[in-house]
Amino acid sequence: MTRPPFPPFDADTAAEKVRKAEDAWNGQNPEQVSLAYTADSRWRNRSEFLTGRAEIVSFLTAKWTREQDYRLIKELWAFRDNRIAVRFAYEWHDATGAWFRSYGNENWEFSSDGLMRLRIASINDLPIGEEDRLFHWPSGPRPQDHSGLSDLGL
Repeated sequence: MTRPPFPPFDADTAAEKVRKAEDAWNGQNPEQVSLAYTADSRWRNRSEFLTGRAEIVSFLTAKWTREQDYRLIKELWAFRDNRIAVRFAYEWHDATGAWFRSYGNENWEFSSDGLMRLRIASINDLPIGEEDRLFHWPSGPRPQDHSGLSDLGL
């Protein structure tokens, strides 16, 4: 199994990799998302440590059950060889209807087949009012004409 584009990355292929990841996560299909990672992929997500696709699927299933009406925007920060750094923000609400914007950074490392073998994510949650939401598109990938993080001042 392979997942283009492949390292080493240039500006275009790194940006393509970031957008493909964003689109997949906005699709909220844990099994499909897990296929972008090596079978033994390692993650640190906040204070959780995961290894392998089964743990990724379990984690994402719980995440998207808890984080309702999830909408994510990722932006390329830096890249070199087989590594990409990303900044992101996503909006969601909990079961009580309280809205949040979560901000973070991810460091990614890829194997030669284009699968991610390491993901390190640091994330902070900010409570927001529903009227403060900025991510307004139907469930699924962000439309191509929707503003990105920099354009939104995030």
